[in-house]
Amino acid sequence: MNDSRSAAEAAAVGVPEAVATLDGAGHGGPARPGARRAALGPVALVVAGGLSVQFGAAVAVLLMPKAGALGVVTLRLAAAALVLLAVCRPALRGHSRADWGTVVAFGVAMGGMNTLFYQAADRIPLGVAVTLEVLGPLVLSVVASRRLLNLVWAGLALGGVVLLSGGGFDRLDMVGAAFALGAGVMWAAYIVFSARTGRRFPQADGLALAMAVAAVLSLPLGIMESGSKLVVPTTLGLGAAVALLSSVLPYTLELMALRRLPAPTFAVLMSLEPAIAAMAGFLILDQALSTTDALAIALVVGASIGAVRATTPRGTMEKGPKSGRRRVRGNREGH
Repeated sequence: MNDSRSAAEAAAVGVPEAVATLDGAGHGGPARPGARRAALGPVALVVAGGLSVQFGAAVAVLLMPKAGALGVVTLRLAAAALVLLAVCRPALRGHSRADWGTVVAFGVAMGGMNTLFYQAADRIPLGVAVTLEVLGPLVLSVVASRRLLNLVWAGLALGGVVLLSGGGFDRLDMVGAAFALGAGVMWAAYIVFSARTGRRFPQADGLALAMAVAAVLSLPLGIMESGSKLVVPTTLGLGAAVALLSSVLPYTLELMALRRLPAPTFAVLMSLEPAIAAMAGFLILDQALSTTDALAIALVVGASIGAVRATTPRGTMEKGPKSGRRRVRGNREGH
C-alpha cells in the first residue's frame, strides 16, 4: 500500500494559476494545444504513480506465499528505507526531541498502515481492501472540514461499503475487512503525522527517517514469520521490485508532478486508487469483481472526490518552515 494518498490529502494548499490552463479558462479563452499538453503532463505522472503503487501491491500479493504478509512488509519497508536514506542522506543532528518524536510517530503510523494493509490483501481482493482502507482518510476529511456537505459524501461512501458487504460482511473474510479498516485508521494517522513531519524536516528527510523507523519496527515480525525465507535471492529480488513500484517510483513521480500540478487536482487523482487497485487485482491476480462490487467502489471513489473538492480552500498555502516549499498533506508514500 502506498504510504502515498487520498481525500484528506488536499488540505490547506494553494491553487496555482496553472489550473486555469488546465481548464481552458486562462486569459478569457481556450488553452492552446501545446499548453494543454503541458498541463496534462503532470496528470499523467500522478496516474503513473498510482498505477505503480497498486500494481506493486499486486506483486506483493504474489510474493506472500513465499515470504508471508509480514515478510513482504519487512522486505518492502527495508528496501525503500535503504533507497530513501541513500538518496536523501538526512542529517541526524540538529533536531529537537519533539522533531524525533514526530518522525517516530510518523514511522509507527507508516509501519502499522503497511502491516495491516498487507494482512488485508492476503485475505480479501485488492480492490476491496483499498476501498475499505480509503475510508480512514475520508472520515478524517469529513471531521476536519466540519461542513454539512461532507456528510453527504460520507453517506455516499457508507452506501458503497454497504453494497460492498452485500448487506452483511459475512461474504467477505471478516478478519481481512477488519485489517483493511484498521489500515484506514493508520492512514488517517499517517496523514496527520506526515503534515507535522513535513513542517519539521526539509525536503524528504523526514520521510526517509520515518521509513527507517517503520522498517526497524517491522523487522522482528518479518523474521518471526518468514525467517530465512527473507534472504532467498528470488524473494529479495521481488521484495526490491515491490519497494521500487510501491515506494520509490511513485514518490518520485508525484514529487515531479506537484511542481506543476494544483494540489486539489492531485488529491482528486489519488481518490481514484480503489478503482486502480481493482484493475490491478483483475489483471495480475485474476480477482474479478461483480457488478455490485464495481458500483460500490465507484460510490466510494465519487465520495472521496467530492470530499476533496468540498474541503479544499482556495488561496491558501502550506509551507514547511525549513524548506519554504509548498506541501501537500498526507502524500502517502505507498502500499
